Amino acid sequence: QICLSLVKLLFYLAHSPLGSIVLLDFQPRQFVMVDGNLKVTDMDDASTEELSCKEDKDCTLEFPTKSFPLKCSAAGKCEGINEKKNLFNAYRYFFTYLLPHSAPPALRPFLGDILNATGDLRYGINETLKAFEKVLHLYKSGLYLQKRPLLLKDYISLKGFRTVEGEDYKCWPSYSHLGCLLSVHGAEEAAAICNSQSQCQSFIVTQRRTWTGRPLASFQSSLTDLIPDANAVVYIKRSTSSGERL
Repeated sequence: QICLSLVKLLFYLAHSPLGSIVLLDFQPRQFVMVDGNLKVTDMDDASTEELSCKEDKDCTLEFPTKSFPLKCSAAGKCEGINEKKNLFNAYRYFFTYLLPHSAPPALRPFLGDILNATGDLRYGINETLKAFEKVLHLYKSGLYLQKRPLLLKDYISLKGFRTVEGEDYKCWPSYSHLGCLLSVHGAEEAAAICNSQSQCQSFIVTQRRTWTGRPLASFQSSLTDLIPDANAVVYIKRSTSSGERL
């Protein structure tokens, strides 16, 4: 969410009515999340000036660990230098820390491609935004789950009940510090996650939603404290011990 919102902001800055705007003091502390959108808190160090040049060798974009040769345009300006500076700073301060983590395994190669392409400045802001929107579409639609074995058949569904949320085993990246609460596309994906965790014996897909509209599923190691809930379903692993408890 943070990276996508940042890319949308940089897309606007690259195509603003004032021209391409560069953030000269590009640091995480310069941004804040407001209602799910990343905003710049200080525009004092923003500039529309692009580096003047006479030939290509005048257009080297330099960072502490990398440098990039750019083209000198016929107008005597280093082509896209503001956009590329913003994008590489987004890579070094945000993407490298946030993109490799917490995404479903099937989506990590797509995020790895974005990371590599922005780190080498092979993508401009237009291509980067398009790549992010593709990943978001796959994530929201559940298309990344295709061709996976169906695991929900290995679970007993107990309709009209839910579990009491409390302290239980931890997992990463959980939305709750008390237990294992993860974003899923639906019950089938939740079953796959439960199967992958040795502690998990049951789960419930809650009514809560993330910013993408995906539900949160709560995974638990026991079946204690079932309470009636007409809109809920508890999914329990089919095992001898579970059968005996039921």
